[in-house]
Amino acid sequence: MRKLPFLLLLFFSCPRFAAAQTISTTAGPDPSVDYARLARIDTFIDGYVRRGWINGVVTIIVHNGRVVQYKGYGYSDVEQHRPMHRDDLFRIASQTKAIVSVGIMQLFEEGKLSLDEPVSDFLPAFKDLRVLDKFNPSDTTYTTVPAKRAITIRDLLTHTAGLDYPLIGTKEMRAIYAKAGTPSGLGVFDADLRERMESLARLPLGHQPGEKWTYSLGVDLLGCLIEVISGKNLEEFLSQRLFGPLGMKDTYFNVPASKAARLVRIYREDSLHRFVPYTSADEGIDPDYPLRHKRYFSGGAGLTSTAWDYAIFLQMLLNGGSYNGVHILSPRTVQLMTSGQLAFNFNGVDNFGLGFDITSAVSAARDVRNEGTFSWGGFYGTTYWADPKARLVCLVMTNQRGMSHYWMEKEVEQMIYASFVR
Repeated sequence: MRKLPFLLLLFFSCPRFAAAQTISTTAGPDPSVDYARLARIDTFIDGYVRRGWINGVVTIIVHNGRVVQYKGYGYSDVEQHRPMHRDDLFRIASQTKAIVSVGIMQLFEEGKLSLDEPVSDFLPAFKDLRVLDKFNPSDTTYTTVPAKRAITIRDLLTHTAGLDYPLIGTKEMRAIYAKAGTPSGLGVFDADLRERMESLARLPLGHQPGEKWTYSLGVDLLGCLIEVISGKNLEEFLSQRLFGPLGMKDTYFNVPASKAARLVRIYREDSLHRFVPYTSADEGIDPDYPLRHKRYFSGGAGLTSTAWDYAIFLQMLLNGGSYNGVHILSPRTVQLMTSGQLAFNFNGVDNFGLGFDITSAVSAARDVRNEGTFSWGGFYGTTYWADPKARLVCLVMTNQRGMSHYWMEKEVEQMIYASFVR
């Protein structure tokens, strides 16, 4: 009995998650929301559509498990005059990363790996890596030095391994990856995932492991590790361990033909700031890749989903790893994932967790998201955030690659928070 006060203190001082809430559209109006203020979002986005600054948007706002707003705006296909429906399918690209990060943490909970375990324990090709030293842009030759340490699973989750990205990485690493035929993960169909990931081990790292943050193919490598450790391909693993249990019925690497009509068309902005259809000639990516059958599952970019499905995924994390009676992760594991892991700010102000940008006190003082909000987005104009303090899940999904008026999402975010008056 003498231990009871200490145990009570420990219980009440630990960070706690809310009761496992399921997302409801039938709970009625939220008493915390001024719906007249919330309607500013409609006026704002409709104005963007009318001016031709954006083609289509889906937004969803969930507060304490209650759907506050869930709407489609504009067009999913301008040429066909098809209105954007709120259950349309989006290429979520890098929003895939958080899902795969949860998958690797499920294996962590089962004791099948540790966060600071070398990747080479599972993929021996990653032993004795080299790091880029000098690069000759005239012929893309380079020299290397030995890596000071092995890259770890934590490095992959936090983008500190020294890997980089085709298309959007540093000019040196883009050139090295292009010469080696290293894919970004998008639009790859029949390649062997393990072979492509092991080919990375033959290329230099862009910097020493742990030295700095570099957005990278690290989560594609995590997807490969899931396959190696679990004995299942990534599509099977995520379907069985996440999508099925959570009721995420519209999240796929391979979108079934029966749902093809719900896939939004992708647009890009031309030199005159007009939106034109995105084609494979733009960046070498077939925009119809969600509909093409594939066996190469990109853990960093390959999924297609809906705002609703992704809101379920984020609500599970806000709940501390549970949703609708299903336990995906423990609260402590979610706390690890949504805590800053770095000894430095990856973007100047924020920290990075195990798969997420983590809003810092500095960012919270400057903007509307609360400290501890976790977030990220995708290559084709999608973004999300989950705010534990406000108990908010928010997604703003567009169908555009590049946008002069990209700050639309920031203004919508401001209006969302301004609508909560209690």
